[in-house]
Amino acid sequence: MFETLSDKLASVFKKLSGKGKLTEKDVDEAMREVRVALLEADVNFKVVKNFVAKVRERSVGTEVLESLTPAQQVIKIVNEELITTLGGGQHKLKHAPQPPTIILLVGLQGAGKITTCAKLAVHLKKGGQRVLMVAADPYRPAARDQLLTLGRQIDVPVYVEGSSTLDICTKGLKRAREIAATTVLVDTAGRLHVDDELMKELRVVGEKLHPTEVLLVADAMTGQEAVRIAEEFNSTVGLTGIVLSKMDGDARGGAALSIASVTGVPLKFIGVGEKTDALEPFHPDRVSSRILGMGDIISFIEKAEATTDAEQRKQLEQKLRRGTFDLEDFLEQLRQIRKMGPISQLLEMVPGVSGLAKKMPHGADEKQMRKVEAMILSMTPDERQNPVVIDGSRRRRIARGSGTTPQDVNQLLNQHRQVQKLMKQLGRGNKLASLLKRR
Repeated sequence: MFETLSDKLASVFKKLSGKGKLTEKDVDEAMREVRVALLEADVNFKVVKNFVAKVRERSVGTEVLESLTPAQQVIKIVNEELITTLGGGQHKLKHAPQPPTIILLVGLQGAGKITTCAKLAVHLKKGGQRVLMVAADPYRPAARDQLLTLGRQIDVPVYVEGSSTLDICTKGLKRAREIAATTVLVDTAGRLHVDDELMKELRVVGEKLHPTEVLLVADAMTGQEAVRIAEEFNSTVGLTGIVLSKMDGDARGGAALSIASVTGVPLKFIGVGEKTDALEPFHPDRVSSRILGMGDIISFIEKAEATTDAEQRKQLEQKLRRGTFDLEDFLEQLRQIRKMGPISQLLEMVPGVSGLAKKMPHGADEKQMRKVEAMILSMTPDERQNPVVIDGSRRRRIARGSGTTPQDVNQLLNQHRQVQKLMKQLGRGNKLASLLKRR
């Protein structure tokens, strides 16, 4: 996400950092480059104009120009203004005073509404909600079937019966009360914002259901078109939030940087992958940090904690302290990392190494992880628990069994030895306990 913009802003700030003192001319030159970078990232022109004006106004003050670290002050200002442009703070989903909470999903066909509905269901389920999904699209049987399939995969009931959109919604709401569902996700038919008849139908549904949330699902990769669509839907049905799908495929980020500022509707979630758990609450401060190459360690920790429990972390700490972290544990940690998402996305969150994500070939991380997993699974239990017994003949056998080379096996064993050595050193210095406590 935001790779193109992030690279260009990094180049601007690198030039500023190379100057001991900044003049007003230096700031103006930097702001011209920032303006071009934002426009090339498909950010709305008015948003760019206001953003650059605010940053310049704050950056040419005495406090910045006479500072011992003027470049750092400018970056700080850019970060603060980015957060404001992105919406200021996190906007969580609202809940009805009396259940069920009704969330109406609207948007164009092909924007990713059905998969977003399933992702939201997974997110709400993790938060302790009892969810019912309603397939309120009487026009496309395939849409109903797709939601039913996803419902079975995530173990969430789907209601499909009814002759019209309003009929399905009314009956679905009745069914939600019967099964004591606390949240109802209503997936409406994809419609063009210029289709007056279908937009009128959506308005009627909204008036009858009185939804707590009306969320527009927009494709991030359409850039400014997503912003225009959001404006049209907002004027017709009154949006309470926006979900940007396919953010993982958008290197520019123009829609994310424009949509809240232009429409006044908060961005609440972003889709970051195809899997049903690939949905993230939108945090403007964390996204700004990623754009500026400063990582997002809070999201990284949250992902790590979501894929392990306290007992697992305690057992891992004990093993690391004793230096008994064997290849069985190595494999288990590898699988936990895979649950967190693609390595390239995780690297974006780690301060100092986020630039590595851009250099990784697409899919390289998953390919390497599968290779390591195959090598460990080709070992006997004794070899996994006591890697020192692996000699030349065993390396060749493991390589044949995993479709790799003895050199690959050597590399894996060397990496494991380095991890063990590092953990023993941390354990002796009592640094490991403090690192794990931070998690």
